[in-house]
Amino acid sequence: MHMSMTQLPPPAEAMQNLLNGTTQFLASDLHLKVHYAPYYRVGGLLRKVASVPPIDSNDYMEAMLKSIIPTHKLHDYETNGSIDFSYRGATGDRFRCNVYRSMGEMHAAIRRVQNKIPTYAELNLAPIYEKLIHETREGLICVTGVTGSGKSSTLAAMIDHLNHIEAMHVITVEDPIEYSFTPKKCIISQREIGLDVPSFPIALRAIVREDPDTIFIGEMRDRETLTAALQAAETGHLVFGTLHVGDVVQSFNRILEFFPRNEHAFIRSSMANSLRAILCQRLIPGIEQGKVYPASEVLINTPVVKDKIRNEEDEDLPAVIAQSEHEGMLSFTQSLVQLIEKERIHYDTAMEYAPSREALQSAMKGIKASAQSLVSRIRTK
Repeated sequence: MHMSMTQLPPPAEAMQNLLNGTTQFLASDLHLKVHYAPYYRVGGLLRKVASVPPIDSNDYMEAMLKSIIPTHKLHDYETNGSIDFSYRGATGDRFRCNVYRSMGEMHAAIRRVQNKIPTYAELNLAPIYEKLIHETREGLICVTGVTGSGKSSTLAAMIDHLNHIEAMHVITVEDPIEYSFTPKKCIISQREIGLDVPSFPIALRAIVREDPDTIFIGEMRDRETLTAALQAAETGHLVFGTLHVGDVVQSFNRILEFFPRNEHAFIRSSMANSLRAILCQRLIPGIEQGKVYPASEVLINTPVVKDKIRNEEDEDLPAVIAQSEHEGMLSFTQSLVQLIEKERIHYDTAMEYAPSREALQSAMKGIKASAQSLVSRIRTK
């Protein structure tokens, strides 16, 4: 039986019920919009919360959301029309919240970030992710992907791995903080934009004076942030950063966009020297309902890659990646093939997400041909 607006609980209670529901139903996101029922995103698909009616009152919606918005953020919302913040729910889960104004009304997109930091195995990450952390103590590692591709969870797993194996001082600069780390071998200082420091550039100007071994930059979003990341990586620090791009080549394009053309040669030289890897990922719906798996494109900065970066030959990098699986590199196509072979995703789903359907078809045919040849050899023995 559906309740009406007049039967809804007090706004703060309704907000907590909906947040608890994201944990209960293993939803990745909660969407709240005036005139709509709430929606959860489960396994990549939007699902209406059938037990809650459309919320037709903006006053009720504002009261719900203001029950979780930090007081110091309200002015930013009134001024800018949107705010980002983190919130810890009663279940222990953290939520990354974006509240925004739409046609004069308050709406929200709220992402659930598990309180427990996931492992590589739980995230189904390729072995190269763990290998990189074991072997890298300086330089820049970029984790890239579109919004909702699992970058935050991947970086949390990598940093927590460091936390278990090495005594280091880790400083994170985040907007907002999404995972709260418990110190193991590392000492960890987490700084949130808007709460601990006004902006990324201000935080990063002082960061090398805070004696870090490892720096995590929540998002490399402008020239100052990228310059600071490259400088820290070149002076012996291990730097993690994210970029909102779809593949490896776009990562270089995005970085260079922040600098005038006359500085590109210098930035390319800096990247060639300091970059260790670019790990780009997309989440693919699995065979099991509600499951998603990362398909990864992995670039390792080998001598060949260094030359390509310096010589503005970025368009050659996909071919280098495809031919360098023995060095830990991985193309999206190879990653999709592995997921199909492990029966994690359907072939048809892989085709929908493949950067080149022809390349995926060819790769799958090659595997089938090899398997048939092996069976034939076994039968003739």
